[in-house]
Amino acid sequence: MSVDRTMRIGQGYDVHAFAEGRRLILGGVDIPHTRGLLGHSDADVLAHAIADALLGGVRGGDIGKLFPDNDPAYKDADSLDLLAQVAAFVREQGFEIVDVDSVIAAQAPKLSPFRDQMRENLAKAMGIPVENVGVKATTTEHLGFEGREEGISATAVCLLARCK
Repeated sequence: MSVDRTMRIGQGYDVHAFAEGRRLILGGVDIPHTRGLLGHSDADVLAHAIADALLGGVRGGDIGKLFPDNDPAYKDADSLDLLAQVAAFVREQGFEIVDVDSVIAAQAPKLSPFRDQMRENLAKAMGIPVENVGVKATTTEHLGFEGREEGISATAVCLLARCK
């Protein structure tokens, strides 16, 4: 498939508060922790930020537009499945996903042991090579809501190319 010179970037951001009695899912990985994230779906803040970046790149709104949090169909939904649907939507708009990079901000738990599995899961969901997916994690040095361990945020950027 040839690509013309039309390139787009997208940016995404998501945040979820911690909640008792929930699993912590990030990048499709079930991470051992005392609390999970509150949300209508599985609250995978990383997958949501990436989905929003992709949607931004095709000017498709945000994840809430496609998967409203008041729709029972998405209750406890697997965010990797939602990300796969967003990737398919991007392709329907005539774009290919060239590259995705992301950052998770969390004081705890330590996420580096799970980074490679997150990258693999996200790449598979988007249908792109794992080397085209970046995942980084940082603490906020105990500053802000992430530093106080009230929740986790994630940011993502993507590069898209229009296909001929």
